[in-house]
Amino acid sequence: MKIVTAEDAVAIIKSGDRVFVHGAAATPQQLITAMTARANELKDVEIVHLHTEGPAPYAASEFAGTFKTNVLFIGSNVRSAIAEGGADYIPVFLSEVPALFRRNILPLNVAMIQVSPPDKHGFCSLGVSVDVACAAVQTSEYVIAQINPNMPRTHGDGLLHFSRINYAIDVNTPLPEINPSHLSGIELAIGRNCASLIDDGATLQMGIGAIPDAVLAALEHHKDLGVHTEMFSDGLVDLVEKGVVTNAKKRVHPGKIVSSFTMGSRRLYDFVDDNPFVVMLDVAYVNDTDVIRRNQKVTAINSAIEVDITGQVCADSIGTYLYSGVGGQMDFIRGASLSEGGKPIIALPSVTGRGQSRIVSFLKEGAGVVTTRAHVHYVVTEYGIANLYGKNLKQRARALIEIAHPGHREDLDKAAFERFNKLPH
Repeated sequence: MKIVTAEDAVAIIKSGDRVFVHGAAATPQQLITAMTARANELKDVEIVHLHTEGPAPYAASEFAGTFKTNVLFIGSNVRSAIAEGGADYIPVFLSEVPALFRRNILPLNVAMIQVSPPDKHGFCSLGVSVDVACAAVQTSEYVIAQINPNMPRTHGDGLLHFSRINYAIDVNTPLPEINPSHLSGIELAIGRNCASLIDDGATLQMGIGAIPDAVLAALEHHKDLGVHTEMFSDGLVDLVEKGVVTNAKKRVHPGKIVSSFTMGSRRLYDFVDDNPFVVMLDVAYVNDTDVIRRNQKVTAINSAIEVDITGQVCADSIGTYLYSGVGGQMDFIRGASLSEGGKPIIALPSVTGRGQSRIVSFLKEGAGVVTTRAHVHYVVTEYGIANLYGKNLKQRARALIEIAHPGHREDLDKAAFERFNKLPH
């Protein structure tokens, strides 16, 4: 490993290369800046990544001939570029992204990552983002790294020996943080409804954001919960400290929180740092349906943009406007449904910020069906819980209308009647 300047590190990138960029809180911004500064020297460099934090200057229209942005999950920093046609999106289950690298479907020339300093044995850690970065590092021709003492050293699959790194730069910058937000009454109600479905001894999967935080806040009286999730944030730390999350009942990695990446406040990063209670593993394993299902009572809580009255779930777009990505929702919805006593849950507010119903008669034209109507079991809003499993289309419509916002139920009733002739009573 050679410690160099950022400019010298990115000099290894050449025209026509495919470059992986480490994601989430591990996004290597100094290397991104240095790479973008070489725009006049490069042509047709493809940039591949999941969600990244901070600026994505390579996606700007002025660099259209230099960089081609091809993302596996859409963050706010590339959303407009995709909408305008200057960047593109690969729809894929999160569990299958590592296979794109390992099977040379997307062979990588360079991986730009951010790691902890090497330990006395020469091992650095991918820290808060092991996910697909593990496969990227293993398969890329060259690896360039930001070495940052603020990066937590995590246990699991994210360790790499410094000899695997071709060039590195020293940085000392804080990781981007997302602090827990104030929870609204609607979010707290959704959290309580979801929590009522969670049994003691269950294994949880949930992401970050207000609704997952609200669910976690409603679980303080539960016992022996476990965690097997693609990601988690600060809300989980409180439950660990209160003795609610013990992982004692898990069959896979008992006694351990299993995850592949994490994002939150400095408190969270300090919690995972050198903590043997947490193992950060390759997302191809974490999100493998066969692995998920081996735990009992897997309760997977995922969000949606809208759900139609037959149970189809749109979670990645608003009509044709691409908003996020497929991610790991289907991995865990299916894994939970196959788990002994498992419960797959879709949780969402009944209306948008503009008052439009998020339970709809038909998905918007162009909307992506991330989770099919055959996969959905529970849908939760602030108005209650709809259990769709084993229900026919008319019964599903009735159950979903009952948890829609009262101001939209009449219109949904009319639409359902027109579609199905009559509703069951």
